[in-house]
Amino acid sequence: MKQSNSRKNRAETAFLYLRLSRDDDLEGESYSIQNQKIFLTKAAKDLGYKNLEYFVDDGVSGITMDRPGFKAMMAELEKGYAQAVFVKDLSRLGRNYVEVGKLMDTFFPEHDIRLVAVSDAIDTFEGESEMAPIKNVFNEWYARDISKKRRISNKIKGNSGIPMGPPPYGYKKDPDDPKRWVIDEEAAAVVRRIYDMHLGGLGIEQIAGQLERDEVLTPNAYWISKGINRPGKSKALPPTHWSRGTVAKILTQQAYCGDVINFRTYSKSYKLKKRLDNDPENWVIFRDVHEPIIDRGIWEKVQSKRKNIRKRKAADGEVSLFSGLLVCADCGCNMHFHFNQANHDIKYFNCSNYKGNRGTCPSTHYVRADFLEEVVLGEIKRLTKYATAYEEQFAEAVMGFSQKNSASDREALQKSLYAMQARDRELDTLFERIYEDNIAGKLSDERFARMSKKYDEEQKELAQKIKATRDAIDKSSAKEVTADMFISTVRKYTRAKKLTQRMVNELIDRIEVHQAEKVNGVWEQRLTIHYNCVGVIDIPETLPLPAPEVTMNTRKGVYVSYAAAPAAS
Repeated sequence: MKQSNSRKNRAETAFLYLRLSRDDDLEGESYSIQNQKIFLTKAAKDLGYKNLEYFVDDGVSGITMDRPGFKAMMAELEKGYAQAVFVKDLSRLGRNYVEVGKLMDTFFPEHDIRLVAVSDAIDTFEGESEMAPIKNVFNEWYARDISKKRRISNKIKGNSGIPMGPPPYGYKKDPDDPKRWVIDEEAAAVVRRIYDMHLGGLGIEQIAGQLERDEVLTPNAYWISKGINRPGKSKALPPTHWSRGTVAKILTQQAYCGDVINFRTYSKSYKLKKRLDNDPENWVIFRDVHEPIIDRGIWEKVQSKRKNIRKRKAADGEVSLFSGLLVCADCGCNMHFHFNQANHDIKYFNCSNYKGNRGTCPSTHYVRADFLEEVVLGEIKRLTKYATAYEEQFAEAVMGFSQKNSASDREALQKSLYAMQARDRELDTLFERIYEDNIAGKLSDERFARMSKKYDEEQKELAQKIKATRDAIDKSSAKEVTADMFISTVRKYTRAKKLTQRMVNELIDRIEVHQAEKVNGVWEQRLTIHYNCVGVIDIPETLPLPAPEVTMNTRKGVYVSYAAAPAAS
């Protein structure tokens, strides 16, 4: 291959490597890329090098050797295109003691390359430098120290509620305060639409397809269109190609409730770029920090549905409206969706724990899907009539239930929390005592080690339980707020004539299916509907709102009629 004019005379060619990281900004103006270029150009020309080539890494840490400019220079050096490498000092070459040592001890000598670190007064043509290994050690120590300071700074920042990462799609930094997030209405409208479609019964793949057909920009493409530089791959894909992963991520982002979640990831070492997922118990969550895009009740409902829904499908690929919602009234296990092998139009649920399928539940709790649809639609109509015709009684019933249960839940949780906190303080006292006994010679080192380990393990377990209990108290408190939302949701379906996935998702938490029983010569199927936020709503018998009349030929000529199950006392 014919060499360029700048490479004809290797003896006259030098590579000038320039690097600046964010940490180096602290060291002053002299470390700027432009100043390094001027400084090194003069040094190289003073030593007689006429052909100068520049390799630059701007904003890249010296901890890693995986730098574009550095790798490009090394590839050219292996081809023998230069006699010398100039850097301002050894730290520009890198802050990894082992890797820089290999370069100086092995690579450069083997390839007959002169290394000049101008500020460090190192020139390998003048012989080995005794100071070079020491400087390499100090350079790595500096990187380690900077990393430590940054971790401390991030910990303080993260524990104060300041977001530690960039705002998710739908938010942007507040121009007046970059530490705060404000709603980006253009992107937020897409986020709301995604939640709306999911509550309407569309799956992740269907949502992605619809957004693509409507030519909606993906988050990465949207940021690029706004001139926002955000990390991420797949920028070469069509700007409207929505993936399942992108939709799923949006549907699970707790930040849309107004929360800040810090310490979701961590790094094992300051030398490793890769971030690892942190255990949720190590997350630090701050609620209601910024304006929410999605109501908390809706977000929690979406999470519940995504967690519990089963992908059991009928022969035609259909997913039931009730998948993930039905539980056995006797054993509490989930109900599985099936279709009749002889007639695929007949779809039904039965208990997943039925003893006939090697489970423990004594009965199948068989219930047809079309029977469920008629009953649930009838009960929702009855509920909306109750809310409309007896507005005050309905509001009192809903709010009363919510407050009663929330207060009861919180009281029990609060008692448990106080007990755990008291035990935690007790363990601190016990530890102090055994420490003093050990110092005084009353307790052997072996016994002290065993006891302190035992107390330490118990405290760690308590810390997890205390955190979980506090989270449960917060959720219980939120129920009172969401009761109001439930009332407005019920009124929205006053004129509903057909049961939809959205209606089911917004109103119903779960349905308990009882085994059909023969009562006065008639087979009766009882269902207990638990509504979101409020549980079972038992309409008083004094109100003229009869339960829906549904009778269906289930199988083998057996007719089953619906009978509403009373609310548990």
